[in-house]
Amino acid sequence: MTKPLRLAVAGLGTVGAGIIKIVQQHGDLLAARAGRPIEIVAISARSRSKDRGVDLSGYDWEDDAVELARRNDVDMLIEVIGGENGPAKAAVETALANGKHVVSANKALLAIHGQDLATLAEENNVALRFEAAVAGGIPIVKALTEGLAANKIERVMGVMNGTCNYILTVMEDTGADYADVLRDAQQLGYAEANPTVDVGGFDAAHKLSLLAATAFGTQVDFDNVKIEGIERISLTDINDVADMGYRIKLLGVARMNDDGLEQRMQPCLVPANSPLGTLEGVSNMVIVEGDHVGQIVLQGPGAGEGPTASAVMGDVMDIARGLLIPAFGQPANTLTKAAKSNSGADAEYYLRFSLADEAGVMAAISTTLGDHGVSINRMRQYDHDDNIAPLIIVTHAVSRAKLDGALAMISAMDTCVEKPIAIRIETV
Repeated sequence: MTKPLRLAVAGLGTVGAGIIKIVQQHGDLLAARAGRPIEIVAISARSRSKDRGVDLSGYDWEDDAVELARRNDVDMLIEVIGGENGPAKAAVETALANGKHVVSANKALLAIHGQDLATLAEENNVALRFEAAVAGGIPIVKALTEGLAANKIERVMGVMNGTCNYILTVMEDTGADYADVLRDAQQLGYAEANPTVDVGGFDAAHKLSLLAATAFGTQVDFDNVKIEGIERISLTDINDVADMGYRIKLLGVARMNDDGLEQRMQPCLVPANSPLGTLEGVSNMVIVEGDHVGQIVLQGPGAGEGPTASAVMGDVMDIARGLLIPAFGQPANTLTKAAKSNSGADAEYYLRFSLADEAGVMAAISTTLGDHGVSINRMRQYDHDDNIAPLIIVTHAVSRAKLDGALAMISAMDTCVEKPIAIRIETV
């Protein structure tokens, strides 16, 4: 009989329990497809007594995840603990150093320590895989490392945080403001009690850094991702851009420019009739552009027990079949350390100003933009009250550096009541 692949599962939250359910429910199917049995040997979590809705009686228990990773009767560690350091990092390092494969859903861990962990895996001739860490159930890492391996990737972009997409979608559909929708999202379990990681763009930025490294053959570099969340997006912005045929999405974009790697996670305008523009609710979408394949679109659930556990098990199945691809698609020692791109591609921008209702204010805004090389495409002024005049401007394509220079001067004007809003219009 073919030797089984013996698993240890570290972390028994939503995803960990989902993994155990898949192995228990589909054991015969997994064995048939992998060509060998897939067995869970041991598990570890913070609480042994918690009811997780799945039978754990058949597995050995380890209180310490590091001890779990050391076990001689384990071939692979599945790490779904979470956190960029602490027990998760220690357990993964221990497993790799002891010649055990690792499958992780931990985006923060991989975004911060991915290069070192990939090197450690290759030094010990084992696999490190992280499909579940990026875009939930969407097999985007597998697409980049296998299906698109013959392409030079030109751009990767997508909506990678379901919480933010849900909030923006509901604001548009119901007319509710940001604070109310965020509170509802927390009650529904879509957003944490402290939602900063999600709405601030950090969760999605972790994912983008992993995709960028895989797509462009670079060392993962989370520190150089430009991050801007959705906290300042108002219902006014959503309604204004809808009038112009756009929707607002928290969009991650990575591309290799002449001066280095551009990585951005920020609210952007996308055409309402584009694939990204039609994305609703908590779904994720990733778009990849390759020099031979052109543009492909992958859409699916970005989180949750089933989709994330499914992604974990996809990696497990590959390893069970003997497919040991380097973590980022090529050997760790060939990954280059990319410079940070300071230019980025020029783009049109949506600008919203709150100005004092005084003579000459609009002329001053126009002059300041022009002096910095920012050309106005469209301008619209809405009804106003309380002596505050709202002004909407859409620019022609311009560099962000020029725009920032103009906005800094405008923000310093006594007639500028609030800091201007600037949202990039992304070509899709």
